[in-house]
Amino acid sequence: MAVARPAIYLIPVGGIERQVKKMAHPGYVDEKEAVQKRLRRIEGQVRGLQRMVDEDRYCIDVLEQVSAATRALQSVALQLLNDHLAHCVADAVKSGGDEAKAKLDEASEAIARLVRS
Repeated sequence: MAVARPAIYLIPVGGIERQVKKMAHPGYVDEKEAVQKRLRRIEGQVRGLQRMVDEDRYCIDVLEQVSAATRALQSVALQLLNDHLAHCVADAVKSGGDEAKAKLDEASEAIARLVRS
């Protein structure tokens, strides 16, 4: 029985590119509903920011809400990174070989992008 390969979208240093990864499921699969719930909450925060700008709210109030939305996104990113390390990278390391090195390199690049943001 063939396993469907999910499409994963990464934003590399040079731009956006679509990559298809070989895996049965993403590392966050057990937390998928919780991740989606958090992202919907952040989406609501961003819509609230748009309303604040439409209503000409005080700059500092808008900036405080931007900061809160940014922290919320960073929290989701850290959860996804943790799940990736605990599942995808750990599984690849157990298997060894080129896939292990590739997953470790990929994780290092993802951490570097998060640190720069």
